[in-house]
Amino acid sequence: MPVPSADFKKALKRLSEPEKEALLLRAVRRDAELYETFRFELLADITLDQIQEETADRIHELFTVAVTGRLLNRSLVKAVRAGVQEAARARRITKNKQLEIDLLLYILRQCIDNYSGQFDSVWDGFYNATARLAARLPALVLKSLHEDLWVEYQSELDDVLSELHRRKKSHNLKFNLPRKFEIPE
Repeated sequence: MPVPSADFKKALKRLSEPEKEALLLRAVRRDAELYETFRFELLADITLDQIQEETADRIHELFTVAVTGRLLNRSLVKAVRAGVQEAARARRITKNKQLEIDLLLYILRQCIDNYSGQFDSVWDGFYNATARLAARLPALVLKSLHEDLWVEYQSELDDVLSELHRRKKSHNLKFNLPRKFEIPE
């Protein structure tokens, strides 16, 4: 991201209000994420819960609409990746890391509740993608959230991790998948 120079800032100050407005409207028309950020920051009726609901709907759509065809395993991997990107986008818009973690847990729940039969497939891409996300999430909770919130995520993360460890493929992973969410003392 380029840092605005002093000359740029001076030129921006010289613009009239209608010119600034036109420039801003042109910028948000080109960049959907910028539009969503300004929409969240400027409009009082757009709440964090609404952003979470909209993003969860997009993630749900990824798993229901985009997951089709004879290459189900591959399309599930793509849905997991796209869902993680949607969660990161929601975090960038709202600057709320707990929202991202909640959405990542929602992705894991979608995978386990609706597509756990694919974990036993011959192809292990979907299982690996889900396991990688599950392995990354405890560290993200510990790093991003206040320690008072850690306990709230413990039971759900333990459920996800134990579900993934029940599969035969958990022994063949090339990374460490924790058995449970360990909260440091």
